[in-house]
Amino acid sequence: MQPTEQRQIGRTGLEVTAFAFGTAPIGNIFEPISEAVASEMIATAWDAGVRFFDTAPMYGHGLAELRTGHNLRGKRRDDFVLASKVGRVLTPAPRASIDFGPWVDAAPFRSRFDYSYDGTMRAFEDSLQRLALERMDICFIHDIDVYTQGADQPRVFEEAMDGCWRALDRLRSEGLVKAIGVGVNEWEVCHAALKRHDFDCFLLAGRYTLLEQAALDEFLPLCQQRGATVVVGGGFNSGILATGARPGAKYNYAPAPPAILERVARIEQVCRDFEVPLPAAALQFVVAHPAVASFTAGTRTVQQLQQNLAWFSTTIPAAFWETLKRQGLLREDVPVPV
Repeated sequence: MQPTEQRQIGRTGLEVTAFAFGTAPIGNIFEPISEAVASEMIATAWDAGVRFFDTAPMYGHGLAELRTGHNLRGKRRDDFVLASKVGRVLTPAPRASIDFGPWVDAAPFRSRFDYSYDGTMRAFEDSLQRLALERMDICFIHDIDVYTQGADQPRVFEEAMDGCWRALDRLRSEGLVKAIGVGVNEWEVCHAALKRHDFDCFLLAGRYTLLEQAALDEFLPLCQQRGATVVVGGGFNSGILATGARPGAKYNYAPAPPAILERVARIEQVCRDFEVPLPAAALQFVVAHPAVASFTAGTRTVQQLQQNLAWFSTTIPAAFWETLKRQGLLREDVPVPV
């Protein structure tokens, strides 16, 4: 499998590389990344043939968009695909008044949710200003899931299916964006959105991995039926599929429970038998489904990025996947790389 393989987003005619560069880390999540390292990572991805870049106003309160646009501005615009998101409006504010949450040395903007029509239009225009690019190609409605919104999620979802949808559908019809979709942590929310409206694509974080395939039952078949496409993030389930079943390994941003540790340890044994790196299997698995166009992952260093690219290209024998299925570690009906 090659990171540079071109795949189509829905019925849009828009093509993306199978490997995408995720920009959350260059928004300085948890700890800062220097301007030099951020630029070097984007240059490394570009030199490796990656032409799909995913960002969002949330990442560093606009910092990731600023850095992404700065480093792509000298490229021919038709040579890359850029995705960003709506659902948050950023306004300038004194740093001392801002709750930055997990973001360190972020941009001095206060962030608030806004899924209204007017808020979506403003967020879209503000993103283009921060990017200093004439367009984004894909625009996702961000974080209308239970993980983010909690008990308020049903109301937020309905607001987004009205306000955000009307705004993005208009922008798409006017040719100001080529594809529109939803970016969340739960496949059920994507499924509900696709049943409601004609979305082109979805960014699904952590819910279609070597450890989780429930999306096979309803959501991914509906995508195939409707001609919609999925971009998968969180393919390592926030850590354990990269680190393996070691003490303290993270699963969905928390210490992995015993059942997950045991399952990953069994997958690791098959990896050892076939001399396949566990992270390589995790990366390549997600893009084997015909509805999945690309895998996006953020990295903190150039070395991590280079390692991900190498894992994505690692040769994995068909017998490896057959063994995982035979041992009950993958569903029988799940598509695997060929």
